[in-house]
This record gives sequence, C-alpha cells and structure tokens, in this order.
Amino acid sequence: MNVQRLLVPTLRSATAATLAASGYIHAQLYMDEYRFVHIIGPLFLLQASAAFALAALLLIRTPPLLLRALAAGVALGALGGFTASRTASVFGFTEHGLQPAPQAVLSLVAETGTLLLLAIWQVIVTGRQRAARPPVRTPTWNRATTRTPPN
Repeated sequence: MNVQRLLVPTLRSATAATLAASGYIHAQLYMDEYRFVHIIGPLFLLQASAAFALAALLLIRTPPLLLRALAAGVALGALGGFTASRTASVFGFTEHGLQPAPQAVLSLVAETGTLLLLAIWQVIVTGRQRAARPPVRTPTWNRATTRTPPN
C-alpha cells in the first residue's frame, strides 16, 4: 500500500476536524458569552461560520491551494485575535491569560494543529509536484566544437 496515497486524505480529514473544532469552540463562546459584546461577538460568529464552511469544503474533495490558504487564514486570524485581545485590546475588548477556560486552550490547540497539518500537507503536495515534473535539461556546450570568430 502506498503511504502517500493514504496520507493526503488523512491530512485532509484531520485538517477539517481541527477547523471544525475551532469553529465549534467559537460558536459555543458566541452563544454562551460573546454574542452581546459589540463587534467581537459577530467576529466570533464569522470565525465559526468560516471554519465550518472550510471544513466541509475540505471534506468534499482534495482542495486547491486557494482553499488551503483560506483555511490557514482563518486559523491565523483566530490566533491573531487571541493574541491581540491579550496583549492590546481589540475594539476595546481585552482578555487575560487563558480565559475562558478550557475553551482558550482548546482553541489554541485546534488552530495551531490546523496550521501544522496544512504545512505538512503543502510540503507533501510540493514534493509530489516536483517528483512528477520531468527534469530540466540544460544544454551542454562543448568548447571543442564551438567556433570563435577570428580577430
């Protein structure tokens, strides 16, 4: 059995699972705590919706590079919002530490996992494309057969 043949579907499913987990966590936080927070609440709902949509699209078939880039963007956006809400403030909203627990830690694990899986997937896809390409032939120049113009 070819390992590479099983690796891409496994990575696709695992990436979809981590995206869906991130979406679920953000949807739960929206419903429980953040829906009344100005601007931040709708951003949690938007992140959850995008994560669920991308997870579904990942499961449908092997996605193109754009879909994988969008998935990475959703994960990076969530991590960026998490970091910004703890170091500065996001639209006047500030969190401290790993609160709310345990969702903050689970979200960090899910989004970091998404990025790690996407990076591995990209390395495999790039390696496959390089292996499938025919080697580039460079012309060999033989000095003995080339003529130099007379002075």
